[in-house]
Amino acid sequence: MRQDRAEGGAHVPQAASSESSPLSRSSSRGVPGSCCLCFCCCCSCSCLSVRGGQDEPSRDNGRQPKSTSSRETRLEEVDEKTASDQPDMEEVNEWGKSFDKMMKSCHGRIIFREFLKTEYSEENMMFWLACEDLKKEKPENQSAIEEKARQIYEDYISILSPKEVSIDSRVREIINRNMVDPTPSTFDEAQQQIYVLMHRDSYPRFLNSKMFKDLLRQVSSEGASS
Repeated sequence: MRQDRAEGGAHVPQAASSESSPLSRSSSRGVPGSCCLCFCCCCSCSCLSVRGGQDEPSRDNGRQPKSTSSRETRLEEVDEKTASDQPDMEEVNEWGKSFDKMMKSCHGRIIFREFLKTEYSEENMMFWLACEDLKKEKPENQSAIEEKARQIYEDYISILSPKEVSIDSRVREIINRNMVDPTPSTFDEAQQQIYVLMHRDSYPRFLNSKMFKDLLRQVSSEGASS
């Protein structure tokens, strides 16, 4: 235990924090690997992922590189297989009119995630996708629900994670309570908050980005030549 030096040269032990994480509280229920390290669009699309990438460089503010977990890689492979063809002009034009339609499109999520990488906010998309994946679990499959919920908490909710998403204190407290007994809807409030954040903050910049404008020119040129 670290000690701080008080006046007169005596060492006064510093009290350890009594705060415990929801993961440690749920560890007695048999959640594997529990520790302190520990949007909403209801999308019917069966391919709820985006392509993976290599580890990103550190942010300018010194945050650690965000690595891709094996679970994220598994999710990414689904979109790669589903979005094998290039999007057509009509589909891309719809993305410019509707964020919801873009998020329901495998192609749309892929290119939007590539844009988020340039803004160092890819974790928002990956958190949303992980929540969608969790909601696919049947209520009776409790062990899988607990494991996925634990991983989502460690990856995107824990303040110690380099991929922590931006949620307010009210939503964080809801998650902490929900983690005592995780369900497929444990992160619904946080997922909705991140969805709104991407819609209001990142989406307008995406529409004005060179990446999206180049794609529009490409599909328009291909449509005119076909």
